[in-house]
Amino acid sequence: MREGLTFDDVLLVPKRSAVASRRDVSTATRLTRHITLHIPIVSANMDTVTESDMAIAMAREGGIGIIHRFMSPQRQAAEVARVKRGESYVVENPLTLPPTATLRQAQQLMEEQGIGGILIVDGERKLVGILTTRDVLFAEDLEQPVTTAMTPQERLITAPVGTSIEEAKRILREHRIEKLPLLNEDGTVHGLITSKDIVKREKYPHATRDSKGRLRVGAAIGVRPGFLERARLLLEAGADLLVIDIAHGHSDNAIRAIREIRREFGDVELVAGNVATAQGVRDLIEAGVDAVKVGVGPGSICITRLVTGFGVPQLSAIMECAQAARGTGVPIIADGGIRNSGDLTKALAAGASSVMVGSLLAGTTESPGIIVIRGGRRYKVVRGMASLGAAFSRQRAEGEYAETGQEIDWEKVVPEGVEAAVPYQGPVSDVLAQLIGGLRSALSYAGAFTIEELQANAEFIRITSAGQRESGPHDVELL
Repeated sequence: MREGLTFDDVLLVPKRSAVASRRDVSTATRLTRHITLHIPIVSANMDTVTESDMAIAMAREGGIGIIHRFMSPQRQAAEVARVKRGESYVVENPLTLPPTATLRQAQQLMEEQGIGGILIVDGERKLVGILTTRDVLFAEDLEQPVTTAMTPQERLITAPVGTSIEEAKRILREHRIEKLPLLNEDGTVHGLITSKDIVKREKYPHATRDSKGRLRVGAAIGVRPGFLERARLLLEAGADLLVIDIAHGHSDNAIRAIREIRREFGDVELVAGNVATAQGVRDLIEAGVDAVKVGVGPGSICITRLVTGFGVPQLSAIMECAQAARGTGVPIIADGGIRNSGDLTKALAAGASSVMVGSLLAGTTESPGIIVIRGGRRYKVVRGMASLGAAFSRQRAEGEYAETGQEIDWEKVVPEGVEAAVPYQGPVSDVLAQLIGGLRSALSYAGAFTIEELQANAEFIRITSAGQRESGPHDVELL
């Protein structure tokens, strides 16, 4: 019988270090074969963790978010599109409205998409004017057409297609404007450059961006009927990667779905899981994935191991799976069980290229979980996607169940997750700063300047229960 270890069972042995400052180390890593991250953290595709707000915040900090699938395909695609419109060097195909649209329609569209202005175009897509939130802020009659409040084309400053970012900055500064439409020679709209996007680009230099300067985002899909159409909508909306996410990723259903997606969509970046064995990794790689998600039962709100008796302690699972993936070019994503920067470091040292985090981010401002008050303190609700609450959720009814047309026998649902409350923690950037700060310190203890050097230098030592107690605060009264 093999022995399985998890994060609390081990420590990393300190090494001689040439690292003079935490600023000297790099936390960059690979998420998939072709996508890199500035920080090795992925927000989980859970309905209390990642929708567009979280995905935008994660990408700006150098990580990435995976939009959960427990909603209609159309709404999930809209969440992806909202992230892709959040920032870019040039907004291609910017949102537009015809001159006949009302101020109310414009206001609703701007609120839904989280944007500050809309281009008004005629039937030939020629620019007629621009309407901003400022134009409708004090409008008394929202049923009036947008032409009554917009800035007309003759008063606008525009630029031709091909204008560089530096030239756009000069034009914006010189004319004290915030939006610069890019027009084709015939006057039709090609794109839009905004001062906000330029400022964000400079404010978040390490953001995870695609070749067009847009924030990267992933989206989860299942393997039930309709998953190909969902995948198509997500890719059309701009998703940078698809995550085939099912509880038991080492299954014929998952392998069949991988091959069907490859046949249908070609070289899309594809992640699959969850698995916990070397054979699971090998089978998913052979099927054609670009990264493998590892973890069966380690999450704080997962009870799969209690309900089914199956699972592998997470540290051992990562080590075994990373060994199986070595030399293939396919990274491992450690999913579940991360409670602090020490666990993050151990997961990376064991061979993972990145970690997926759920509960640790569920208490942040950007998560979609609801806020509850307990004993005068604020908390947010988090739940496993196999929990009873998730199974009964309205979003799931409108998404997965409606998609397949299946009828659920609710009396026979066996939950493999729980619902819980986590303390409200403020912006996700604060949580990430603590995690990455701890990781930078850890790299210095390892004598490593990169995550790859951490993995090469890592030496684990098993500890006893007494060693576990010694590792935390002890023999003092905490304030």
